[in-house]
Formats: sequence, C-alpha cells, structure tokens
Amino acid sequence: MSPESSPTPLEMERHRPYLLRFALLQLRDRSAAEDAVQEALLAAIQGASRFAGQSSVRTWLVGILKHKIIDSVRKASREQPIESLEDRGEDLDAFFADDGHFAEVPQQWASPERSLEERGFFDALERCLQSLPRNTARAFTMREVMGLETDEICKELRISTSNCWVMLYRARMSLRACLERTWFLAGPGKAG
Repeated sequence: MSPESSPTPLEMERHRPYLLRFALLQLRDRSAAEDAVQEALLAAIQGASRFAGQSSVRTWLVGILKHKIIDSVRKASREQPIESLEDRGEDLDAFFADDGHFAEVPQQWASPERSLEERGFFDALERCLQSLPRNTARAFTMREVMGLETDEICKELRISTSNCWVMLYRARMSLRACLERTWFLAGPGKAG
C-alpha cells in the first residue's frame, strides 16, 4: 500500500472505543488502559506510512496495542509484588468427582458460534474476566486473546511454566462456570 493510502489520524481515532475495551480486558485499570491506547495511537500515527495494507486498520492498531499492553504489564510487574496462586473464591476441585470426571455435567451450549456474534456475550465474558485474580486474567488474556506463547507469559508475569498452566486451567474453569451462570443458563441478552 502506498503512503497516499495510509490511514489518517481521524480514521485511527474511530477505533479508540474498541481499543480501549481490548486494553481494559487485559490491564483491568482504566488509567493504564487509556495510556496504552494513547501510546498505541501515537505510535500508529507516527508510523502510518509503514502501514502495508495487509490487514485492516483495526487489526494493525490492535497489533500495536498488544505491544503497548505488554510494556505496561512489564512495568507493573516490576513495580508490584507477584500475586500468589491461592484460590480466592470458588473451589475448583468442587467441579470434579473423585474419579476425575465432572461432578456435574457441563450445560450444553446451544450455539457457541452464534454467541460469539452477540455483543452481550462479550460483556458477560468481560465481567467474568474481571472476577478473576489479576494475574490469572492476564495470563488467560495473554494466551487466548493476544496469542502469546507460554514462555513469553512466564517471562512477563515472572512465573514458572507450571504456575502458568495452573493459572490458565483455573481461568478456564472459572470462566466456564461464570459464563454458564451469567450467559448460557441466563439466556443470551439476559446476562447481568
């Protein structure tokens, strides 16, 4: 794509609400999320001539934002003590019988694909993510949303590989239970 077709600052600014929601899911701090979005937009404006047009403007902006979020997580991990892996809420072992099978069979989800198309689903997912411990939510979002590899997550959060896998497991189990309770059992559009 030629520099003449580079995205304009106004075109990039239109994506701010989406970028802010994305950053809030990961950082869980409005001020830090706004800073990361502002830095990402500034970097995008400064590098607009390098936009190759191989993806949408939003996808390009999210890629830049991911790097700014990682920088923010690095900074926060240097400034705060690491959170312990203690259970703080539901006992996840309660989901399983002594033989390792589910104690209660998970609810059948009518159409997970259709749920992904509904805005309310993402609101319910966001509320469920916010109920997780900070580093557990970060590990999950880094892995499942940002697509980082386990070793990158471990480095950023300063945790061991086994701790990372435990955190991801706990996040998945907690999110499954939360989404069943607040979205799938409540019915789409009734979550709250």
